[in-house]
Amino acid sequence: MSAKKRVKLLISGRVQGVGFRFNTKRKAKKLRVKGWVKNLDNGKMKAVVEGEEKDLEKLIEWVKKGPFTAKVTDTDIEFEDYKGEFNKFKIER
Repeated sequence: MSAKKRVKLLISGRVQGVGFRFNTKRKAKKLRVKGWVKNLDNGKMKAVVEGEEKDLEKLIEWVKKGPFTAKVTDTDIEFEDYKGEFNKFKIER
């Protein structure tokens, strides 16, 4: 039985202008999770992702560090019920 979940992530630190969104998309596609990621006006980054719980956990561990050019200082994680509303992973503007 699959354990699909949805997670909202709010990532703080040096996360803009360092390839974080591009690398998050690459990692998400590799893990076969779907959703989106975007920069916020306050300098943080937000992502909403759905998929198998084990794959979401792998993505969460990755975003806590990010690409080598980033410096993550905090990651807010909020699990929700799976909605199945995404068909791919994209970078929102």
